[in-house]
Amino acid sequence: MMKSEYLDVSPLVRTKNVAKLFQAVEDHGGTIRFVGGAVRDTLAGLSGFDLDLATDLSPDELMEACLDFHLKTVPIGLKTATTGVVIDNQILEVASLKRRILVNGQYSEVFTDDWSADAATRDLTINAVYADLHGNIFDYYNGIDDLEKGIVRFIGNAEERIKEDPLRIMRFFRFYAKFGKAPLDIPSLNACIKFKNKLRCVAIEQVRDELFKLLVTPNVCMALKLIYDNDILGFFLPPSQHLYALERLTKIVADAKYEGNFLRRLFVLYQPNVSEAENIANTLRFTKKQKETFIKWAKISLNTNIAASAYERLKFVYRYGKQFTIDKILLSAAIDGVQIPTLNSILREIEDTVVPIFPLRGRDLIGRIGNGEHVGRVLNALEQQWIDSGFRLTRDELLRAL
Repeated sequence: MMKSEYLDVSPLVRTKNVAKLFQAVEDHGGTIRFVGGAVRDTLAGLSGFDLDLATDLSPDELMEACLDFHLKTVPIGLKTATTGVVIDNQILEVASLKRRILVNGQYSEVFTDDWSADAATRDLTINAVYADLHGNIFDYYNGIDDLEKGIVRFIGNAEERIKEDPLRIMRFFRFYAKFGKAPLDIPSLNACIKFKNKLRCVAIEQVRDELFKLLVTPNVCMALKLIYDNDILGFFLPPSQHLYALERLTKIVADAKYEGNFLRRLFVLYQPNVSEAENIANTLRFTKKQKETFIKWAKISLNTNIAASAYERLKFVYRYGKQFTIDKILLSAAIDGVQIPTLNSILREIEDTVVPIFPLRGRDLIGRIGNGEHVGRVLNALEQQWIDSGFRLTRDELLRAL
């Protein structure tokens, strides 16, 4: 259960103020440990995780301890007994330990000082591993061994874990796509299938967020195939017929050394027209910016010779920007399956492009041709001449063209 000085905690103890928080809790007679994703990902050699902690102090006791050490606190989760501690202008979430009790046929959670009872309230074995400031590991459900073997499974009875929180269905598939190496845990899968309709009771935004996280995992196609084959998200999204294109996109993006992008991957999965893109954006309740980008990908076609012509690439970058151009090239390469031998060099060229600036403004024309709507039309015509010249015409040359 406990492994002494097993973990290098330097990625977790990012500043001396994190150690200060541990000291504050200990001086108040409590214990505090890193938990969940921070421990799991550090053990797996990953980075970029959020720092979550747990303590056997109640929220009131924790705030009192922090006050003595001049650490600011904010109550951020009254129902989950989670306290935010401000460390270096960032809020670290510290959850007070809980245990689950059955009251009138329903489970509820109460405070406890029992670490193993708190571990029992968590979803997966790999997420129920704790670590202290000295690298000592506390593993109550064999999570380290499961992580090393690539086994993803629920703690205890899988059906009970899902009934407590149906969103755990999505988390199961997400973590299998991220860490799974062994064959799928059948009791866990069967429980997900049996209670899949309970996902309908979960806020659509929560399901969407888990889907987005799943989309950027290493083995997303493997997990999505399981989800589609078992109709886990049938109420939410139809199955995709384009997993092969998603596999291509993940390889292209990895070869180009880009980060995975959930919106690009979703687009490749469904390859929507404008109307379909709008429907998906509305169903998943995209942000305004996400919706605009998603629909724009569907609306704007990529010039077929853009891969062969630096001038065509420059025109596209000028009209739509560097990131949109890169996204469209990646999407088109994945969807159309076009092999572009120099793709990575083209992408680097776009990143380094100095976007031309049109040398005229409307005010440059007002004194020459008067006011009115025709100023805009003339300006647009001059801009097109400038583009057709390879962006070479100067301001004086354009004015002479009047």
